[in-house]
Amino acid sequence: MKIKVIVHEADEGGFWAEVPALPGCATQGETMDELMRNLREAIEGCLSVDVAPPQPGGKERVLEIAV
Repeated sequence: MKIKVIVHEADEGGFWAEVPALPGCATQGETMDELMRNLREAIEGCLSVDVAPPQPGGKERVLEIAV
């Protein structure tokens, strides 16, 4: 799987990055190598979040779409 990230230079030094496809998924590192390690960990964490399915009787629908 390939995921695009946006890497920024931090004002105080080092780098920080965000993952637009995963809102709220961001991390930082003092070096690019550290940032890459932290990004892998952050993305894995964001993708492993359990989301409770809707309760029966509600108006929600669960759909799967292919893009």
